[in-house]
Amino acid sequence: MHKNIDVMNKTKIILISTIFLALLNGCAQNVALVGPAYAFVSTGNVYQAGLTYGSNEAVNKLTGKSTSENIKEILTPKKDDSEFAKLVKNRIKETRKKLKLPSE
Repeated sequence: MHKNIDVMNKTKIILISTIFLALLNGCAQNVALVGPAYAFVSTGNVYQAGLTYGSNEAVNKLTGKSTSENIKEILTPKKDDSEFAKLVKNRIKETRKKLKLPSE
């Protein structure tokens, strides 16, 4: 039990250090490490953290855009969208407004 607490404390220190590094450095690439670090701290699962980081990097490498940029592009209404696609995109936009989430 004591060993598990030490691991959690070290993990928290690493996470806080990574966050400060990202904020003070101003480099967006370092922010990509925060998601996997959070996944590791919250779940304790190294594989899940690695998968999160790996999938983000793969999407970035294949598309040249971050995951959030891709989602923004997908949710932007287009002329040739079907009525169903337009309805879904508008519902997502309305829900984000109600939850007061940034519309990216």
